[in-house]
Parts: sequence; C-alpha cells; structure tokens
Amino acid sequence: MKNQILIAFSLIILAACNGNVEQNSALEIKEQEEYIIRYDRPDASILRGVYIPKGKEYFYTSGLVAPVKDENAEPGTYGRYGDTYEQSIGTLERIKETIAEAGFKMEDVIFLRVYLAPDKNGKIDWNAWFNAYGEYFNNSENPNKVARSTIAVYALANPDLLIEIEAVAAK
Repeated sequence: MKNQILIAFSLIILAACNGNVEQNSALEIKEQEEYIIRYDRPDASILRGVYIPKGKEYFYTSGLVAPVKDENAEPGTYGRYGDTYEQSIGTLERIKETIAEAGFKMEDVIFLRVYLAPDKNGKIDWNAWFNAYGEYFNNSENPNKVARSTIAVYALANPDLLIEIEAVAAK
C-alpha cells in the first residue's frame, strides 16, 4: 500500500510538472509567433541566424553598389568610386536610403549577402568591409547584428566596383 501511495504521489507530481512544461512551451511558441528572434553569437559581429514569424513585413534589395564618387575621375582609379572602405560605406548608405523608401530602418535589416572583388593589387580588402559594417551594425547606434554571407568573387559587372550588397529587412 505504501508503494502504491508513493507511485500515485509521483504520478501527480510528474503530471503537474508536465503541465508547467507544456505551458512554458506554449508561451515560448507564442512569443516566437510575435517577435523576430536573432540567434546571437556573442563572440562574433554577425548572427548565427534569424527567425521571422508569420505576419511580418519583408523588404529585399537587389544587389546595390556604391555611387560614383567623382564623375570626372579617370575610370579605373579609386577617385571614381573609392577604395573598398569608401565603396562599402556608399553601398550601405544606398541600402539605408532604399529601405527607407518602404518605411524600413537599418535596425530592421536581418540579412546581408556581400560580394567582394579584388582591388587593383589583386587583394580583397576584408577589413575595409568589416570596418564599414561596424559603423552600421553591432554598435551603440544600432546594436542589431545581421545574419550575413561575405563572398569573394573574381570581379563585379563594372571593374571599378569592389563590393555589391543584397539586403533583407523585416519588421
């Protein structure tokens, strides 16, 4: 009889705990249905991933490139579009302007696909891009990080261009 009482008591405790687990799981699922969840990598400047629940708005840009810095500069020189850093900043500004037309902010950007081409010395200036990224994301003005792929390419359509970026924003 004593064992039967212990078993019954244990079953009651397990049922109560299981109800709490189910309730907590339901709350977590409901929260996931309402909020964009950024899966962080604390030791990195980018995310592992982003969960976007139903009902959110999206905005996708095409591949955007830097504006001409100086139309009078000789083609093939950095004077025309700038070096990798200047082109990165110019391209991020274009993204900012483009998404703003649809009511989005840089804080809403969740993903970037970045194409980097070699400079005139045949080198890809990764740090120039990483430094420019840090001026727009994962900082005091915009603490949000994004999921991101950065890909080295042989060249872009215009040989003076060193970077092209596609962006996805959600809110």
